[in-house]
Amino acid sequence: MMTCIVVDDEPLARSLLEQHIADVPFLEHLGSFKNALLAAQFLATNQVDVLFLDLQMPKLTGIDFLKSLQRPPIVIFTTAYREYAVESYELQAQEYLLKPITFKRFFTAVSRLQIVAPKSMEIASQETTIAPAHIFVQVNKKHVKVILPEVRYIESIKDYLKIHTTAETLVIKERISHFIEQLPDDPFLRVHRSYIVNRYHITAFTQQDIEIGNIEIPIGGKYKEHVLGILKS
Repeated sequence: MMTCIVVDDEPLARSLLEQHIADVPFLEHLGSFKNALLAAQFLATNQVDVLFLDLQMPKLTGIDFLKSLQRPPIVIFTTAYREYAVESYELQAQEYLLKPITFKRFFTAVSRLQIVAPKSMEIASQETTIAPAHIFVQVNKKHVKVILPEVRYIESIKDYLKIHTTAETLVIKERISHFIEQLPDDPFLRVHRSYIVNRYHITAFTQQDIEIGNIEIPIGGKYKEHVLGILKS
């Protein structure tokens, strides 16, 4: 059993998360708070395993609140804003759920907690499978660090890949089918035989393509059902 609290200034958002928590047998809801200051008082005297944390709140944002905690619980951000995904990874948040949060997406996220939760939560397996925050790729004769949350999308051109990040584009000699094995399934998604995208950088999508900023990326026919199923969940 994992104890959890909800911190969100929107009553409807709190209510929805409370309903989702009630439907998960291994979660125990200890309380909900409309701002970070009230949550901080509760955390000072109570053991909490999981913190469902909104980002945009009055007085103290979710990010500032998390930064203030010396020994924070496992954090799952719940927000309507995509643009904070990179910073959430840097703060080692476990998940980044975009509102409105369906139960399917919620359950997928909390199910992973049984893998990464600490020993005190009585998890059977002691091994964790936390996705790496970075990988190294060979560019010419150098091994260059690539920060995974900063990767927007990856483009395959024959035997080469272009890794488009928020800061630069790296070209490496590698097949897309081999490279995707180095990436975590969430948030990376293969949408076409020539493209992998980071879901947290998607700004819009249709039945035919995905937009990342001003870039349009096609959705391949063989990937369409799987891709749209994930993006709509």
